[in-house]
Amino acid sequence: MGIGMAQIKKRHSANIEGDFFVDDSCIDCDACRGLAPEIYEREDDQSIVFHQPDNDKERYEALIGLIACPTSSIGTTEKAEDLQSAKESLPIKIHENVYFCGYNSKKSYGAASYFIQREAGNILIDSPRFSATFSRSLKELGGVRYHYLTHIDDVADHQKYHDLFQCDRILHKDDIASSTKDMEIQPDGLEPFPLDTDLMVIPVPGHTKGHTVLLYQNRYLFTGDHLAYSHHLEHLYGFRNHCWYSWDRQIKSMETLLDYSFEWVLPGHGRRYHCSSPEIMKKELGKCIRWMKTV
Repeated sequence: MGIGMAQIKKRHSANIEGDFFVDDSCIDCDACRGLAPEIYEREDDQSIVFHQPDNDKERYEALIGLIACPTSSIGTTEKAEDLQSAKESLPIKIHENVYFCGYNSKKSYGAASYFIQREAGNILIDSPRFSATFSRSLKELGGVRYHYLTHIDDVADHQKYHDLFQCDRILHKDDIASSTKDMEIQPDGLEPFPLDTDLMVIPVPGHTKGHTVLLYQNRYLFTGDHLAYSHHLEHLYGFRNHCWYSWDRQIKSMETLLDYSFEWVLPGHGRRYHCSSPEIMKKELGKCIRWMKTV
């Protein structure tokens, strides 16, 4: 019995035989590969299963990849009795009170979203696709006070989360469109915008004119489509081929981040990255900037 919309008759021919499979509706967003690299890999510009899970940890990660898939392109040939428990485990803790949401949205081309649990009010970062199961989990964690959106590409189901939690949404004025005109908080200009004592919205125009990043506790930088780690290049990078506003401006924006202290890069697209100190992260960011100037 298949799960979701994945169709066994459209199973990619490069999948290894076994329970898990990816069909040919995959949009190559990389979500499953980042979550379970021991299960999924890239073949012909799509994801495939190259190794069937053979222990509980691998099976759980394979299921999280299935749940996160924005196009429901991953399925199982047998009914997964443990699928619901995997759904209920989301969001998944990354570090301390910072979580990965899962439920990546096709509307955001499979971008990742995050959640911060804090006494002063929880924050949802970029928008997962709406899910009743996930919404219940957010309620159990204290709901959502702010819904911060890095840029216009990754707003997805923001309206549904706003309607449910009555949260204040945050999006830079330069990325406001008809679908986001009712955002409650609209920072403007290029000056950093303090949302709270531990939260700073930093404008980084480039990918889009109104792109911003969110700095939390001078440790975690939520970067949307501005900055990510490439496991192919093996360093931090920006998306040269998907820069919709100005590559030169994005380089300048990247240089402004050298003035800030952080240890984690938590992107919408691309892989997460952690350094043991802000000093090491700054060196890695400098390497990224030098690379950007050559492409």
